[in-house]
Amino acid sequence: MYKEVYKKWIESNCLTEKDVKELIEIENDEKEIEYRFGKDLEFGTAGMRGLIGMGTNMMNVYTVRRATQGLAEYIKTLGKKELKRGVVISYDTRRMSYEFAFAAATVLASNGIKAYMFRDVHPVPMLSYAVRELQTIAGIMITASHNPKEYNGYKVYGEDGAQMSPEATAKVVEYISAIDCMSDDIACDKKAEKKIQAVPNKLDKKYYKTIKKLSLSPKEVKKVGKTIKLVYTPVHGSGYIPVTTILKKMGINATLVPEQICKDTEFSTVQVPNPEIKETLTLAIKMADFKDADVVFGTDPDCDRLGVAIRDDLGEFKTLSGNQTGILLLDYILRRLKETGKLTSKGFVVKSFVSTSMAKLIANDYGVELIETPVGFKFIGEKIKELDDSGKREYIFGFEESCGYLRGTHCRDKDAVVASMLFAEMVCYYTYNNIGVYDRLQELYAKYGYVFDTNVSVNYSGLNAMAEMNAVVDKMKTVKVEQIADLKVTAIRDYSNAQITKADGTVEQLDSAKVNAVYYELEGGSFICIRPSGTEPKLKVYYSLKCENESVAEDKFIIVKRAFEELIK
Repeated sequence: MYKEVYKKWIESNCLTEKDVKELIEIENDEKEIEYRFGKDLEFGTAGMRGLIGMGTNMMNVYTVRRATQGLAEYIKTLGKKELKRGVVISYDTRRMSYEFAFAAATVLASNGIKAYMFRDVHPVPMLSYAVRELQTIAGIMITASHNPKEYNGYKVYGEDGAQMSPEATAKVVEYISAIDCMSDDIACDKKAEKKIQAVPNKLDKKYYKTIKKLSLSPKEVKKVGKTIKLVYTPVHGSGYIPVTTILKKMGINATLVPEQICKDTEFSTVQVPNPEIKETLTLAIKMADFKDADVVFGTDPDCDRLGVAIRDDLGEFKTLSGNQTGILLLDYILRRLKETGKLTSKGFVVKSFVSTSMAKLIANDYGVELIETPVGFKFIGEKIKELDDSGKREYIFGFEESCGYLRGTHCRDKDAVVASMLFAEMVCYYTYNNIGVYDRLQELYAKYGYVFDTNVSVNYSGLNAMAEMNAVVDKMKTVKVEQIADLKVTAIRDYSNAQITKADGTVEQLDSAKVNAVYYELEGGSFICIRPSGTEPKLKVYYSLKCENESVAEDKFIIVKRAFEELIK
């Protein structure tokens, strides 16, 4: 079957000479042909993401047009008013990002749907903000986030600025499934290109004005903002202009890493453009040492993730985990709201269920409810819509362990521009009060107990990678686990059916969306969770171990990890 599809693509009049040449080069590679044409690139609640290249299972203008035609068919069912509201499109600095964005805009315009497109690269949070500000019916972001350079992706946002809901996504997928990449069903009128509208420049100014209002320590920033030393790298991504702009507006000085300012599709100065990884911040840390700086920031290509490094008690730079940055920001935000009398009983914070258990201890201490959601910031966006938009509650902060943070309701996805602003402001606040950020982190551990948080990824490859990962997780649902190493299992959460089974056999329903993950609650407040990544061919295991100190935790992790890996063999 896949050979027939491969042949159909080669013989199609739609392909360019360059496209045909790429396919001819693999004509003797059976495995490669099967990978590229053995299935269609999956479109889910996170959109689609894949390797760039020719094929139905790859990211290319043909699969992008097909997905956009499916989205257009869905929008048509919503009514003429929604066609006029239109769709706003943004893109990052990756290979083919502009071309994919322009292809999507052309298909929408050819279908009579108003299409807005940013004139230049803009990050995820500004796309989400644009959806809300322009009141479009949807948004499209062309990005593969922090994936290696060979990848690109296509994310769809609903009218609330959050990634499209599972219900709407299912309908879009129905339309996509009925469309052939090489068919005439995809509207693509060259004349429609002239109908594409540029996003107004004033939108950027409104975004900066909006997020600046989220400042919590203007006095402290004014006093020390120009004296703190901060090094920032956009890692060749879309964060360069927005992050430097908001820091400048705040009055906070930042030194840039010159080699990583340019929009480099190859991300040639790093192995992968992921600021979660210490190696990605190597150049920034080197410059920070040279400049005797206090803190290092790095953002990924679509600027929805923030990586941070701070000096420890020995003066050496320590890369913070997403969890550590999350608890520092959570504590700072709640502390400042309390100090200024703005912390109300209606407030709530949100985290993904795989993020550190310390967040709940901090939230409880400040008298604020903490809500857990599945992995994926769209679920945090849903909680904002459900509770804050309705006026029932007041959203304060949300985060995921994968370096994603959001304060404010201006957008409904991770916002590394806001996170950069708040972390820089936090540095100013603690500097003004003669406390180091690292010292504050140690104070939190002393107060709430040390929690060791990490995750281990198992890489998969091939056409059936997702099925194989899901099979491992499904198997764990059938295995009776009462103890992992020397830690007793107090409850098991099966998120695929939203149920929790207690050690005594009692079964209760979880207030959660259904996703494929198994979560082991362990004695003493620790946990282990296993789930397949929704964006990469990786099986992820999360460990959160509450221990006396870091040294004990690292030793314990080795033992617990070995025991759990025996279970999933």
